[in-house]
Parts: sequence; structure tokens; C-alpha cells
Amino acid sequence: MALNIMHVDMDAFYAAVEQQDNPALKGKPVIVGGLSNRGVVSTASYEARKYGVHSAMPIVEAKRLCPEGVFLPGRHDRYAEVSRQIFEIFYHYTPLVEKLSIDEAFLDLTGCSRLFGDPIQIGKKIKEELYNKLGLTASIGLARNKFLAKLASDLDKPDGFFILEEKDIDRILEPLDISKVWGVGKKTEELLKSKGIDTIGRLKSLSLDELEMLLGKNGIQLYYLSRGIDNRKVEVNNQVKSISHEETFAENRVDKNLILASLLRMSIKVSRRLRKAGLQGSTIEIKVRYGDFTTYNRSVSLAVGTNKTDIIYEKAIYLLEKNRLLGKPIRLLGVGVSNLSPEGAQQLSLFENNIKMDKLDKTIDLLRDRFGESSVMRARNLDDFKSR
Repeated sequence: MALNIMHVDMDAFYAAVEQQDNPALKGKPVIVGGLSNRGVVSTASYEARKYGVHSAMPIVEAKRLCPEGVFLPGRHDRYAEVSRQIFEIFYHYTPLVEKLSIDEAFLDLTGCSRLFGDPIQIGKKIKEELYNKLGLTASIGLARNKFLAKLASDLDKPDGFFILEEKDIDRILEPLDISKVWGVGKKTEELLKSKGIDTIGRLKSLSLDELEMLLGKNGIQLYYLSRGIDNRKVEVNNQVKSISHEETFAENRVDKNLILASLLRMSIKVSRRLRKAGLQGSTIEIKVRYGDFTTYNRSVSLAVGTNKTDIIYEKAIYLLEKNRLLGKPIRLLGVGVSNLSPEGAQQLSLFENNIKMDKLDKTIDLLRDRFGESSVMRARNLDDFKSR
């Protein structure tokens, strides 16, 4: 079968962008994530990974392992900007792009050879463009389907290009740990390994009936994946489903004014990202995690979509108060908007006040783009700013 499916995964993306934007950071262990000891690592550069630092690790543990590391809070607007440039490169070669995340995608290269050469040539060109235009490297896997392409990119990191040909599938797959198979989460992995099934080869030795009896529908999927069979198409309409922002506080917060100030700051960030993406949403969501790690997610639906800061903020307050979520020490707070649609698909109101609100939001966006996030601040945010 033709090797037309490509998986591209940018290497240590957030950290790599920071190193590219600030050459003084190149070669240094860069760790992007929350700066407080209660935060977690978003991305660690390969220099930091040598110390054992990895994504989702608590910052306090990362500091213990890598005390000389450069710890940065992250610049998500900048990462989104670079991501758009990355995907422009992908779309130059094929319209069949499935976005998995800000720095990862599947590409279907079927029918592209006449214009750009065979898939191997296209892969080399993509790597060259990413490096020459953006100064970034990527790990690429090329295979006959999505599962194998993703597996291939994982086998040659960083800055690799692994071509998984038909004749090599069994030789490469069979020794791999079962955790490499899509659909094998922590519980499934523990169950299989408790029965001595620790490699893809051993998984492949089980019959379809045995796997279905053991794991249900998931067992059927694993039966085929262990044989390198994956019929899923590259999904080109894989659009953003929600935009959100959440923060873990340096210290648990119970003061209502500080909590509402944080809520406003998050609402500003979410609404700004919506406007930058040309989107609006009709569901407002909040997430509250207390000091004992009890977590609540609550949402409210609007009649029509919005990307207005004040409306998102007001509905978030409504959710906090209606569900009586204030009064206990809060460890983490988040705000999100979902059920997205293109901006302008619906109009919340054409009254003069809302037109003024829209103009004000967009003017503030321009000022922050030019002078930085802290250049324009609402009065309620002052206490929050001082407490950070």
C-alpha cells in the first residue's frame, strides 16, 4: 500500500519557540509552565529532559531535578501565532490536514506527488521549511495509515523522519511496549500486563474473540491496530471545540474580591483569544478545584453566541454564585467558552451599548498587542495583579 499518511509533531514546541525568540536560551534547559511551586510543566526542552523533566510534572519536582533550568510562564498568544505559520506550511502541500493540537497534525498526501514529488520528498521539504522559515524542528512519521504514522514519528525524536515501510511493520511493531498502541490507557495497560501481555507482539498473538471478551469493543480495535490495520481517515474538519484558560494559584484563595479579579483576568484572556480566532461561543463554563482537590465543572447556555469580555465574566460569576462555589479555599479556577461558531454568525444585540462594548474590547486588544498584556487593566484586576 502507498505511504501517503504523514504525522508531524513539533519538537518541544513551547520551549523551542522561546529558544528561537531568545537565542541566549539555546542550549539551555528551558521549562515552560506555571512559575509557582503548585504549577505543572507544559513543555521541557530536550536539554531539560536530560535531567528527567517532562510534561505534566509538578514545577516543584522539575526545580528539584533541574535547579539551573530556565523557568518561563509561557506566551500562548505567541505559540498560537507560530502554530498558524506552521499550518500554513502544511496547507501548501495538501488541503487534507487534521489538526491534533497546536503543534501536531496528520497530513494525507494522496494525489500530491504530481505537484510536489513523492511523500518522502514532501516530508523533507516540510522539515526544511519549518527550519528555514521558523527555526523549528519536527519529528515526522510516514506510513500507510494514521496509527503507523504516529508510531513512526515517535520512533525518531527529535528532528527525525521515520519511514515505516510495509516490509518492516511486524519487525518494528512486535517488540514495542503495549502502551504505544492507541486505546491502551493506564488501566488497560495494567490489565494486559497483569496477564503477561506486555508487547505489541504478544497482543497480536491473541485472537479477536479473546480480546473482545477481555476488553469489549476496545479489544476489537486493539486486535486490528496490533496488526498495523487502521482504516480511519484524516479528518479535515477537526475544528477547535472550545477556548479556555485556567490557573493554579500559588496559595489557595478564599477572598471573594481576589477570586473575582482572577475570574475577570481569565475572561479577558478567553474573550481575546475568541476574537483573534474570529469565533464566538454560546456556552460559558467554569472549573473550580478546591484545596482538597474536589473539582466542579459548571456551564450555562446562551441564546446566541458571544465573545464579549463582560458577558463571559458576568455568566462566570453567575455560575459561581448560583452553584454556591464561593466560600471555600480555591486551588484552581478556570473559564471557558464552547459551542463555537464564526464571529457574526449571530448577533447578541444591536443596541448601542453592545456596539460600544464591541469597539472597546477590540481597541483594548490592539493596545495589548502593541504594549503588552499589563498595559491596559481594569480596576478590579489591580488587587489580583499585586497578589501575583
